[in-house]
Amino acid sequence: MTTTYKKVFWAAGFGWMFDAMDVALLSFIMVALRQEWGLTGEEAGLLGTGNLVGMAIGAMLGGYLADRIGRKPVFLYTLILFGAASLASAFATGFLAMLLLRFCMGLGLGAELPVASTLVNEFAPPEKRGRTVVLLESFWAVGWLIAAVIAYFIIPDYGWRMAVILGALPILYAFFVRKNIPESPQYKPQTERIPVQKLLTEHKRETITLWVVWFAIAFSYYGMFLWMPSVLVDKGFTMIQSFQYVLIMTLAQLPGYFAAAYLVENWGRKQTLATFLFMTAVLAYAFGESSGTASLLITGALLSFFNLGAWGALYAYTPENYPTPLRGTGSGFAAGVGRVGSIIAPYLVGYFSGLHYGYPFIFGMFTVVLLLGTGTLLFLGKETREPKRTALA
Repeated sequence: MTTTYKKVFWAAGFGWMFDAMDVALLSFIMVALRQEWGLTGEEAGLLGTGNLVGMAIGAMLGGYLADRIGRKPVFLYTLILFGAASLASAFATGFLAMLLLRFCMGLGLGAELPVASTLVNEFAPPEKRGRTVVLLESFWAVGWLIAAVIAYFIIPDYGWRMAVILGALPILYAFFVRKNIPESPQYKPQTERIPVQKLLTEHKRETITLWVVWFAIAFSYYGMFLWMPSVLVDKGFTMIQSFQYVLIMTLAQLPGYFAAAYLVENWGRKQTLATFLFMTAVLAYAFGESSGTASLLITGALLSFFNLGAWGALYAYTPENYPTPLRGTGSGFAAGVGRVGSIIAPYLVGYFSGLHYGYPFIFGMFTVVLLLGTGTLLFLGKETREPKRTALA
């Protein structure tokens, strides 16, 4: 691992971790905001949706700009936008102000994530590329863990505003680290407009596959995990108990990433992603049917394991479907179009819960979408792992 490669990996990883902290905190502060501001289920769902609308727009714009002006500037300035909006959200005085700030946070975060994975992918040695990008994704789980700890220890005694401030301040550190990383060695400045239409002409099969899979995984993840503390409260647990149980479930995310990191190099990107997607579908159904504490914790932990492992495999798989001149654009549009699912899902959960639909129905919806994503990947997706070279006898 070269010095530059290490620097890029850790700079991206720490930024990813701090971003995850802020996104995860929304799932916890929604419980407090519903009580403090008297938000309805639909309004709480809109906070998640506003953030994700920004992420969808940011992903497409960020990926395009990364191919046009470079990976590094997009990587750096999106963090500034995200961090400023995040810190400002701690001082929001009402629903509309919070909604606007969450949208701005989404713009920054949505633009950053596909660019970060593309940058790390282009610095990584070919034989470690898949594993490296999955391990980069594992920083997301660390961020969720830290957010769960902050929520458990800070929100009950000090309020949600202090939790948001603590989550936003470390982004300053990530900014200074990123200033010193170089531009990708594979990036070549482009003076002409990037032909985005090539995604649906020369790379139609890859694009359709990625858009469907991104939709399925984003729909399920943001629908399930943004609402997880609220789901547990609705199942009869206290706010503090729900935070504690989500923390326990979140611990399973890290081994999920590590398992995916091993499998993408030793088994293949497509097979690993399809297996983790399918198991996420199975566990989503099981979690929706669970009622007792033990069954909720077990199915919730396994759901975290497979869902976040699938995310890691997806980030490794996506950039490898496109050539260098289209890599940022292709990854960004896949994330952006896929995040239409993440826009819809939190709102649907709030809507259906408001109509008193049970969680077996709601989590069954996630199961169906995940199975559609798995089928599309198996029938249309291609394997992108480079064959391992073997020594001649």
